[in-house]
Amino acid sequence: HPVADAHAEPRPAPDPRTQRAAPIVAPPGAGGYSAKDIEVLEGLEPVRRRPGMYIGGTDERALHHLFAEVLDNAMDEAVALHAKLIEVSLDADGALSVRDDGRGIPVDPHPKHPGKSALEVILTVLHSGGKFSGKAYETSGGLHGVGVSVVNALSDRLDVTVWRDGFEWRQAFSRGHPQGPIEKLGPSRKHGTLVRFTPDPDIFGEDVAFKPARLFRMARAKAYLFRGVEIRWKCAPERIQDQTPAEAVFHFPNGLADYLKERIGDIETVTPEPFAGRIARAEGGGAVEWAVAWSGAGFGEADGFTQSYCNTVPTPEGGTHEAGLRAVLTRGLKQYAELTGDKRAAILTAEDVAAQAGALISVFVRNPEFQGQTKERLSSSDAQRLVETALRDPFDHWLTAQPKAATALLQFVVERAEERLKRRKDKEVARASATRKLRLPGKLADCSGSAMDGSELFIVEGDSAGGSAKQARNRATQAILPLRGKILNVASASGEKAGGNKELADLMLALGCHGGSRYREEELRYDRVIIMTDADVDGAHIASLLITFFYRTMPELIRGGKLYLALPPLYRISHGAQTAYARDDAHKDELLAGTFKGKKPEIGRFKGLGEMMPAQLKETTMDPKKRTLARVALPRAEEAVQDLVETLMGRKPELRFRFIQENAEFAAEDLDV
Repeated sequence: HPVADAHAEPRPAPDPRTQRAAPIVAPPGAGGYSAKDIEVLEGLEPVRRRPGMYIGGTDERALHHLFAEVLDNAMDEAVALHAKLIEVSLDADGALSVRDDGRGIPVDPHPKHPGKSALEVILTVLHSGGKFSGKAYETSGGLHGVGVSVVNALSDRLDVTVWRDGFEWRQAFSRGHPQGPIEKLGPSRKHGTLVRFTPDPDIFGEDVAFKPARLFRMARAKAYLFRGVEIRWKCAPERIQDQTPAEAVFHFPNGLADYLKERIGDIETVTPEPFAGRIARAEGGGAVEWAVAWSGAGFGEADGFTQSYCNTVPTPEGGTHEAGLRAVLTRGLKQYAELTGDKRAAILTAEDVAAQAGALISVFVRNPEFQGQTKERLSSSDAQRLVETALRDPFDHWLTAQPKAATALLQFVVERAEERLKRRKDKEVARASATRKLRLPGKLADCSGSAMDGSELFIVEGDSAGGSAKQARNRATQAILPLRGKILNVASASGEKAGGNKELADLMLALGCHGGSRYREEELRYDRVIIMTDADVDGAHIASLLITFFYRTMPELIRGGKLYLALPPLYRISHGAQTAYARDDAHKDELLAGTFKGKKPEIGRFKGLGEMMPAQLKETTMDPKKRTLARVALPRAEEAVQDLVETLMGRKPELRFRFIQENAEFAAEDLDV
């Protein structure tokens, strides 16, 4: 953040003829910073220092991710047709074991690590494994070579037993370090790998332990995903909770079709049988398995659901394989409607088809691309093409083979689409009516159009910026509401003071909806609410106050994806006919080193949005075709958000003081020497 006041009068430039060289003054504390302060983390130490980078945190969910990593390795052996049996056991001491009857981890000396076996390298070196080249595994869930080594790093104790090459081998580890060399125990006819580990309480806490019910569900789900494997579950009596069975065997010959049948139970579906199938070798490589059913009654707590997997790894955030499934179902229903002469299907969208569907999709692809190490969202474009190509003909045949059921499904989905359009029309009518009848704030420059879809409310800092924004906007869809300076901090103000604040009252009036439990999305007068403030510290503070207001007053607006931040530039860089805009100092330096390298461009710094010409504001910040918006979203752990808002914006200054002390080392200071 800039130290100098952005509105201070500029100081006159010194006369170079009389200017004397200023002594070099070291910043405070610089004497204590030298080469000895530079840490180099080796081995698995980065994992122990920052476990969240590898498993997403240190909570219960992250703890069970360790089990998923070990189970994925066993499943990769099964998918590669080298293993048929996997055994999962939760022991009385809290240790978890996963054993497979596959080939066994190699134990011979590693050529690049003298004195170490391949087993020790796999367990102690990040990005090591047999899944990079594609020679040992055609498809696999573990791709980055960090899975079992991360488990080793975060385990108080980890023991690996390997049956391979006619012998039994064993090696023990603690917190990522081997407790001795690999041992050759004796001859054996067995083959496979056993990994037994106990999570480190220093990482996950003394009270955090594996939940048998969660482990049970995870193991069962894996068995559904590959019909050629049998998974045996065993839990010590001391660990049983929530009626989890002590022993069970999972083997599902029909794969995802069995999974869907178990998931929906006795729920009545639109078609007598689900659309399900499996293609082991799809065109272009890879494999796909799917199962889809529709129900007007919904599925339990939700109208519909989609569960997706890639190489047996769950992808709860969806991705390209889910997009491919929705696309092929939508296209297939539209084509069937054309075949039967039903012209109403033209209004169908992918959301209409998936709204009340229960869908399972599993793909096996080489070298999939995920967003993040925890692999929660698939981003491979090949996966979408694979799903669309594999399912296109089977879905067409499924529809034409049972015309009665297909017609019922088409009717069901079209009715959902008509309901969607009716709700949109009702909302537009309500909005148009509200526009005529409501007493809107005098400062509000409202949209001229009456449609809610695509409409935007820009909350702008100050009347000057508001004037530029009003000239730069699209009058049909963009409304402007200028605010006077910094609004009230609702996190530290009393309810009575917040309720009597005119700026906040005007904002609520413009939005057309109530706050708290009375919030209704259908009453919202705009499709997007965009906070547009100056690209400086004051602007960031005002944006923080507004986000705090929305989070405290109408969090559902944020959860619904309606709140955005505009990203105006801080600098204008020009050289001849070439002009570029920089978001911040780092972006400016990047442009100077790239686009304007070797040139002497003119650099202008915007003091605020009000200083920008309307054409510049439109081009950089308001035109949907050129601008960049940041959507404000809530993470899954909303309790952490509540604590952070209370710390930074609440009534207790001591919490902010403590936060500053704890995080001061991460702050960058601009020193004017």
